[in-house]
Amino acid sequence: MTILKNQLIMIQLLSFDLTPSSVDSHWIYKKKKLNEAPKDMHGFVYMITNKETDRKYIGRKYLESARRVKVAGKKRRKIVKTPTNWKIYTGSSKPLNKDIEKLGKGKFKFEILVFGETKGQVNYLEENVHHRLHVVAREEYYNDCIGPRRFANVRLSEEVINKLNKVVK
Repeated sequence: MTILKNQLIMIQLLSFDLTPSSVDSHWIYKKKKLNEAPKDMHGFVYMITNKETDRKYIGRKYLESARRVKVAGKKRRKIVKTPTNWKIYTGSSKPLNKDIEKLGKGKFKFEILVFGETKGQVNYLEENVHHRLHVVAREEYYNDCIGPRRFANVRLSEEVINKLNKVVK
């Protein structure tokens, strides 16, 4: 639903002759609004915070998508990169997007935590933050999975998390 919604927004933007570069972003990076991504970066890890409840969502977003296209008369496919909808993206969590729709974007803080230079680096950084913050085990996060693994029913007490942190140090 969210992906479809974001695709519809992009179609609307294109139908009004607005390019993604002219769209105003809601992302904050190092306490400043970010409208242009740093060069040579593949994506970023972000945190969206509900200002009313302080509930958070940690995710990742790529700045470009790449696909391979057949070229007539050639064996190798050409790699075509297109910008993503990162400036208007609101995450992939259904409960988060329901809250954003209900409360409005103004009730949420959209922060970029860190940029990654490669797809693998962005993926690693996101999962690392997920594990360090125990996002699937705490009610204060919208997250219900880490990577492709779902942990919707896992909730840990602070006592168990503290014990785990002592062991893992």
